[in-house]
Amino acid sequence: MSADCAARPPILSVRQQAPDRAAIAEAARILRAGALAAFPTETVYGLGADATSAAAVARVYKVKGRPSFNPLIAHVSGLEAAFEQGVFSPEAEILARRFWPGALTLVLPLARGATVCALARAGLDTIALRVPSHPAALDLLKAAALPLAAPSANRSGRVSPVTAAHVADDLGGDVDIILDGGRCPLGVESTIIACLDGRPRLLRPGGLPREAIESALGSRLAAPAESADIRSPGSLASHYAPTAAMRLEARELGEAEAGLDFGATFPRGAMVRDLSPTRDLEEAAANLFSYLRELDALGPTCIAVAPVPAQGLGEAINDRLRRAAAPRKPEMPRPHMPR
Repeated sequence: MSADCAARPPILSVRQQAPDRAAIAEAARILRAGALAAFPTETVYGLGADATSAAAVARVYKVKGRPSFNPLIAHVSGLEAAFEQGVFSPEAEILARRFWPGALTLVLPLARGATVCALARAGLDTIALRVPSHPAALDLLKAAALPLAAPSANRSGRVSPVTAAHVADDLGGDVDIILDGGRCPLGVESTIIACLDGRPRLLRPGGLPREAIESALGSRLAAPAESADIRSPGSLASHYAPTAAMRLEARELGEAEAGLDFGATFPRGAMVRDLSPTRDLEEAAANLFSYLRELDALGPTCIAVAPVPAQGLGEAINDRLRRAAAPRKPEMPRPHMPR
């Protein structure tokens, strides 16, 4: 047996468990031993690893097939734990105190003495931090007493998981325990704001609308910088993709196309899923990744997507849809979706 295998705790006979006290304790033990635990957050399921251990983080990159230059979000149990890892500007502290726990990630200068390893930060002198609000995630962070690197619990580039079953479909036996906390209530990843130099900057729209952030700050967010550097998680142009091609801003369905609808734009049918018949953006965000998976499992060559308004959570929904539809470079082929 290799030293690496010897260090791993045994896999439970039932890997998918409700996050009761015993399962939380077991998942915390697994994480402290350097292995992987998937857990629910209010946004999507995370693939957790000890963020202070390069060996543990390397397992995350390997299991996800994730480019090592794409940094990971470090999840922490509260503001005091975050202060140990990042340097907070006054604006960053305003946002943290207003929106944590919650669907907000802050990219900050690395604090002196920070313990999150360089591999989790992709070698950058910045760090992405979040305090999730899901009770199971907070219980796990407190029990593990570690910052957890926790990107979405799926193969890199595939549709993000919002149920424990999605995690099991994507990762199989590559994760040591899955805490099944039911469906994630938001269903879209966290909003990422950089507080590095000058005005806070929006890097990725997400589950916390821009309008709420700007209201808390009393000023507008700066737009994303025009830079080739990947400074935050989830910033690859092509991401969150199903196997099928995607056609955005569709007003009608083509022959043999599946339809990702919004507000009953398309006729009802076996290959149509409506994100929200009542045009509720919160409902649409919660359904987005599940419905993409369901439609892709039907095996269409193309998924037509009805227009979604860009305000509020619609900004995050449209961002994910554009990434899902983006052309892939030769070295980043369209991934296979498990059937």
